[in-house]
Amino acid sequence: MSNNLDIIRSLYKAFAIGDIPAVLAVFSPDMHWTEAEGGPYGGVFIGPDAVLENVFMKLGGEWNGFAAVPREFVADGSTVVALGEYSGSYKATGKSFKAPFAHVWKFEDGKVVSFQQYTDTVVHQRPLQA
Repeated sequence: MSNNLDIIRSLYKAFAIGDIPAVLAVFSPDMHWTEAEGGPYGGVFIGPDAVLENVFMKLGGEWNGFAAVPREFVADGSTVVALGEYSGSYKATGKSFKAPFAHVWKFEDGKVVSFQQYTDTVVHQRPLQA
């Protein structure tokens, strides 16, 4: 891939089809993944294995049709911002949601070194309530 923007575009495409190994392959071994505080998986996770276990496995196991669909990208140097929308149905309650997101991706040497999530955590939490 020629640049960071291309890598992020491919990452979202891989996530959409469930190719999680392709997503994890662009993460540096010590990358920092930050889920918004107050959200279902809020916290900081270090490294691809921690992201897999604490975010991706939960999304796959607890949600039907979870999607993170980017609508716009902004790139500047080693930073790529994706603006888009989450959607899905929480399996335990059957309730659905849609919420906007902003994802800030930072790169070093062609690998993702950090991810920061911004979203409406109240909207994201609603489907979890019985």
